[in-house]
Amino acid sequence: MGDRGLLLEFGDEISREINEKVRRMALAIQTEAMEGIVETVPTYRSLLVIYNPVILSIEGLKKRLNRTEERLQQTPLPEPKLTHIPVVYGGVYGPDLEEVAKYHQISPEEVIQLHCSKPYLIFMIGFMPGFPYMGELPQALAIPRLKTPRLSVSKGSVAIAQRQTGIYSMESPGGWQILGRTPVELFNPEEDPPALLHMGDLVQFYPITEEEFRNIQAQISKSK
Repeated sequence: MGDRGLLLEFGDEISREINEKVRRMALAIQTEAMEGIVETVPTYRSLLVIYNPVILSIEGLKKRLNRTEERLQQTPLPEPKLTHIPVVYGGVYGPDLEEVAKYHQISPEEVIQLHCSKPYLIFMIGFMPGFPYMGELPQALAIPRLKTPRLSVSKGSVAIAQRQTGIYSMESPGGWQILGRTPVELFNPEEDPPALLHMGDLVQFYPITEEEFRNIQAQISKSK
């Protein structure tokens, strides 16, 4: 990946096993504090290692990473943290809820029940600061992206695409099917760490009313 990056690929599909290898490798590199490595960028199935070629040659980096991979199973992963995320579903908050229900020939209430039926693994953070890619959705909710992406998706929108679910941490364009919205702040550059959610942790959604949404939103505004 250019003269400062090495991409490690662990597979070609979305799976917990492959993602676990990515997380273990990223953690092992961080733990070993290898001189010359500037940063690691983990994804669903790969790990980008950014290094300083003045300090560390590409061949030297490959040898060290091969040795690290050989003892990868000795790197323990931290216990995942479970975060409960409130969501107001449907209406102006979830403009695609009805269409998702029609697509699967079920009721909007059943869509909500399915979406809240299990905790989701955060496979990666990307696309925008703090945006969690999570899965996998129940097969009964799997759905394609919108044919035409929206030019603007509201901050906090909770959406699905294929067997993934995610939360827009800030307003942006987007093509996922929007089921609802959360009042919870996912990214604040003034906090440490700035992102609320992290790769390897879990998220459990639960439904709230519009009034509860406004109350939580007001509490968050007061605390700033």
